[in-house]
Amino acid sequence: MTEWRPVVAAVAGTLLLAGCTSGADGGSATEGKKSPARSTSGSDGAGSSASADGAGPSASTDGADPSAAAAEDEPYTMIEELAPQTRSEAVAFVRGLTSRPDNFGSGFRKAQPYESDPGEWAVLDEDCVWQRQPLPDTALASLTRRFELPGSGGKGPVKVSMTVTVHEDTTAARRDMAVSLEEALRCPDQRLNATEQVRGLYSRADPFAEARNGVTDDDLIESGKLLVDGAKGALPFDWFKYRLGPVTVAATDRIGAGHTDEEASRIASQVAQGVTYTAAEIDSIGGNTARDDAEGKDSTDDAEARDE
Repeated sequence: MTEWRPVVAAVAGTLLLAGCTSGADGGSATEGKKSPARSTSGSDGAGSSASADGAGPSASTDGADPSAAAAEDEPYTMIEELAPQTRSEAVAFVRGLTSRPDNFGSGFRKAQPYESDPGEWAVLDEDCVWQRQPLPDTALASLTRRFELPGSGGKGPVKVSMTVTVHEDTTAARRDMAVSLEEALRCPDQRLNATEQVRGLYSRADPFAEARNGVTDDDLIESGKLLVDGAKGALPFDWFKYRLGPVTVAATDRIGAGHTDEEASRIASQVAQGVTYTAAEIDSIGGNTARDDAEGKDSTDDAEARDE
């Protein structure tokens, strides 16, 4: 089993503190955005220190709306009945999500090709090689968007791929998370494409409010070493995957040569934070808040009808 890299430990803190910062490193890349906010109750020291600083959900809330505090104790999610129900709805949903390059840090831009076919997804075959295949009946749409931070000053580029998949129901999404966890055990060495492979993958998963996950229904983090054919040395590779009801959001980062360990850790934290912004957007569309708003509207309408 490979060693748990410090960069992943840093990302663990990002998951716990996602609601306590305006973005990775507090940079301008995330200024003006809605800051993801979720409780870190039940988590380890990273979340505890955030509360002690008064930045977390346990800070004083005198005069605050109690329902708002309660909402922070719930994960970002997608209520199944509010999720897309058909393939056309799912395709429109994944394409309608905002994917700003600077969600992942300053200097990122769209890569080419930018979007994948939403009717396909990546499958790890029996030989531990990733292949693009048509979606199974249990998935409605899966869209991958690619971003890059150009190399400069002797430092290689950083490539990020983020995939949002709408499954037919929550059970199918949970099974997909389980398969992803099993794949690192089955194939610790994987061929990504014709020129890239990952060695020594280490995988860890946590449900909401356990260990380091204070954001979504379930999370999965994998870490390994990226080898590029014809290049010397190994590069950092990280994979993050979150489940929100029947929707999964996954992202990989490929960090080019020349970056220090500290820089690689910062980049990985920025990528994890970028995925969290997408999770927050999904929750705003069909999560707990959306359901509460819908129920509030229905009750208001009923009251108005009675008054007529």
